[in-house]
Amino acid sequence: MQRSRRSVRRWLAAAAATAAVAVPLTVQVPAALAAEACAPAWVASSAYTGGATASYAGSNYKASWWTQGEVPGTQQWGAWKVVGPCGTGDPTGTDPTGTDPTGTDPTGTDPTGTDPTGTDPTGSDPTGDPTGGDPGTPISTNPQEKCRPDGLAVNKTVDVPYCDVYDEAGREKLPNGLDRRVIGYFTSWRTGNGGTPAYLASDIPWTKLSHINYAFAHVGPDSKISVNAESATSEATGLTFVGAENALDPTVPYKGHFNQLTKFKKQHPGVRTLVSVGGWAETGGYFGADGNRVASGGFYALDTQAEYDAFAASAVAMVRTYGFDGIDIDYEYPTSNVKAGNPDDFAIADAKRGQLWKNYEQLMKTTREALDKAAAQDGEYYMLTIAAPASGWLLRGMEVFQIMPYLDYVNVMSYDLHGTWNDFVGGNGALFDDGKDGELAAAGVYGAYDGIGYLNADWAAHYFRGAVQAGRINIGVPFYTRGWTNVQGGTNGLWGKAALPDQTKCPPGTGPSLGGTSKCGNGAGGIDNVWYDVDKAGAKIPAGGNPIWHMLNLQNGKVGSYAAAYGAPTGPLTGTYQHHFDPVTKTEWWWNAQTKSFISGDSDQAIQAKADYVVAGGYGGLMIWELAGDYDLDAASGEYGMGDSLVTRMHSTFSAAAPYGAAKSKTATPAEAIDLGVSFSEFALGDNNYPINPRVTFANRSSAAIPAGATISFDFATTTSATVGEQNGWGITTVAGHTGNNVGGLKGDLHSATLKVPSGGIPAGGSASTKLSWRLPMAQISNVRVTIGSTTYATTYDHPRGVKVVNPVVSGGTTGGTPGGTPGGSTGGAGCTAAAWLAGTAYNGGAQVTHAGHRWSARYWTQGNAPVVSDWGPWKDEGAC
Repeated sequence: MQRSRRSVRRWLAAAAATAAVAVPLTVQVPAALAAEACAPAWVASSAYTGGATASYAGSNYKASWWTQGEVPGTQQWGAWKVVGPCGTGDPTGTDPTGTDPTGTDPTGTDPTGTDPTGTDPTGSDPTGDPTGGDPGTPISTNPQEKCRPDGLAVNKTVDVPYCDVYDEAGREKLPNGLDRRVIGYFTSWRTGNGGTPAYLASDIPWTKLSHINYAFAHVGPDSKISVNAESATSEATGLTFVGAENALDPTVPYKGHFNQLTKFKKQHPGVRTLVSVGGWAETGGYFGADGNRVASGGFYALDTQAEYDAFAASAVAMVRTYGFDGIDIDYEYPTSNVKAGNPDDFAIADAKRGQLWKNYEQLMKTTREALDKAAAQDGEYYMLTIAAPASGWLLRGMEVFQIMPYLDYVNVMSYDLHGTWNDFVGGNGALFDDGKDGELAAAGVYGAYDGIGYLNADWAAHYFRGAVQAGRINIGVPFYTRGWTNVQGGTNGLWGKAALPDQTKCPPGTGPSLGGTSKCGNGAGGIDNVWYDVDKAGAKIPAGGNPIWHMLNLQNGKVGSYAAAYGAPTGPLTGTYQHHFDPVTKTEWWWNAQTKSFISGDSDQAIQAKADYVVAGGYGGLMIWELAGDYDLDAASGEYGMGDSLVTRMHSTFSAAAPYGAAKSKTATPAEAIDLGVSFSEFALGDNNYPINPRVTFANRSSAAIPAGATISFDFATTTSATVGEQNGWGITTVAGHTGNNVGGLKGDLHSATLKVPSGGIPAGGSASTKLSWRLPMAQISNVRVTIGSTTYATTYDHPRGVKVVNPVVSGGTTGGTPGGTPGGSTGGAGCTAAAWLAGTAYNGGAQVTHAGHRWSARYWTQGNAPVVSDWGPWKDEGAC
């Protein structure tokens, strides 16, 4: 993004879901423990804080956090943790001491068939039912599972209050009559200092937006999110603003933008506010209270779990203290491609390229879990979103974007697709490719990738569509411009070239500094560059940066009364600015034939085209960088200034749209899923990551083997061709969802592929892997299904909604225990006949034992090594028994 630099507590929800029927989980306590006196009995209507105790069904429990209505012992990962039995003991069948012969005894002496240990020879064990009637377990026991978006990671430790934000289809509940999101970035620095136009919280069109992202907070040297709140000069918490409409809310103990956002959100409670962390200038450093940038490392410096935990805890503190609805991460960029992101950060980032993506994955996982835990405690859902790049070059160094299960949605930065970092003149934010992109053509991209061009919003949207449903993807639009001067060739400048005449004067991070034969562009300056960045010496960097309202004034032959405040020429204008719109790419630009200046950004035609695209494709909405670039016309002066005309256009389109796409798959998800994980590894780094050739590992976490000959099918993005290779003899077949070039847009969302499980199958508790190969980037694989015989299962890898997790059925019956429990049961009514493995016994090669519900054979002499799945260990897994 073109981004220069930049306590009231939330009320706790008093109500919690109550279960209609609650059955305590079986409590297993050694018989030698003496029962304690019972704490006061648990009461459903009482609220309990962390550390409180209560008794229920003959046991004492302790609350780990605030809870109300949760029956102790009914949630495996709930608030209540068992302390132990209390009272005199119950001989009626609920006694956990092992003396009860009624079938709840966990000691393995019960011959009734309810013993989960696998010693029951009757075949009636419900955890390993050989009849094919295993009812399975819900993928989540959270009462609000019905509202969890399809594909959002299942949290098994707390009951996340999804229904606070999502409806029972897993769609976000949006305000202001909207069916799609309108997300606006509100920047900290347009305060009116120096006489330039101010854009404050009172200027935000609150009745037409769904979300507001405050830009920016940063990562401090303590690994925590900061807005320099301790400073009286902090825009976020310290400043006051002129005008009655900007009066402070006296009920909160902070000033600045956060005070104003709090005040206006009280009037518009449906609009969600998030604080965005990072940005172009504060990804690898931050601006201190004195306004100077500190090269601390920012996101790049987060390397350890302790640092991830500190960041996540500060995210929770930020939303709770200032009343935000979530955190937006704008990390530019955790890619393995060198010289990516802010050139001021290259010295820090390039030395760590090989570990950035792994660190980012763990940071996002940790932050999501912390926000979920806080949400469960507060009864209020907290969002986690990101701004993500659109460029195929950047994404090639970001593996397969494995963080998607942790995100509510992704905001695609589908702008800055062309700029003066090189001399290829193109649109700031093209929606489609037209096969003529000068930068791609010069690099041989069209010839190498079946004519698919990747510098457009449509390609980027389809990249993420390969990992998530359309409704969790928002297309970014620029309310600002980029431009060149003295452009040669092209059509009214489009696809021309404009190199800076003196390449020794290129700004850092552009042209020759990027290596190879790259040339920096001849950036438009003067009156064509009123929103500019500065170099380290404080000089303006010519880049054609302007708000849309300024371009409309230039189009009308007006300089604008604000020009002097920006340090721009006050007139007269040289040449005229003719407006153009390309019907194929949907690029909008202004061309000055006299100065040969080409300046591109999104105004009415581009915005309408993109809004229509979002509706037609089922996408989640549009994201705006930045709100202050929108326009209105002052009738008295005839001058354009800050306004909400483009946002109004979005609102009008989206308030008449159908609901967005809420399902990852275009076909119905099977009702039953097996516990299968999929992971990716062994990516080459940066520009060496071609072809993209990772190891893909399928981890069978169920208690039954997936047999040889079973098939694993999946979908993947049409951003690459359907020609995907497989290198380990599994065999792969693909069905194309798109063929040919992508001029005017990709014709389909998803390719599909099928693998056949090789000899040996995938053992229960084990894994198998192969190497896949493709060329252009794609995010993840989706809709992974396993077919055994005539039965097709979903997989927990996809985090599908509403499924039950079962063991795969082979030859008419299951072959092991319920996932997550102790393997047990039998195949065809026969139990595990080999003797149980004993740690003190020595075994020769060929010896057979029973352990954890499986039969094992020794490969060689061993003693003391517990049987586990391993290619080289002493024990070979012969399957469940």
